[in-house]
Amino acid sequence: MPKKILIVDDNQDILEIVQETLTYEQFEVMATSNGADVIALAEEFNPDLVILDYRLGNITGGEICRNLKNMPRFENLPVIIFTAYVNKSEELFAYGCDDTIDKPFDLSELIYKVNNLVNAQ
Repeated sequence: MPKKILIVDDNQDILEIVQETLTYEQFEVMATSNGADVIALAEEFNPDLVILDYRLGNITGGEICRNLKNMPRFENLPVIIFTAYVNKSEELFAYGCDDTIDKPFDLSELIYKVNNLVNAQ
């Protein structure tokens, strides 16, 4: 049974690259550019890991992360936050995320961090 990953990024190019890469790595991937849908999608898809872009229009990936982690069902769900804007990862970890990836990112770093968190469960 492949591990499931939910990706949220409003940049379509990044969404496609990450989706392709993780699908190639044998993950089942659901991708969306709409941050407002994340909780509903997580409840439906039941991912093993969530990757959130920090900048998502009306809400930040950090706020979504905090909202997910405050739900008993998802409190142990690993979350990675992508960011091109925040240089201090401590600020992101304050939201409860498990790891961060700076944009532009290296695909091998992405695969390493995803595997690390998914296999730690």
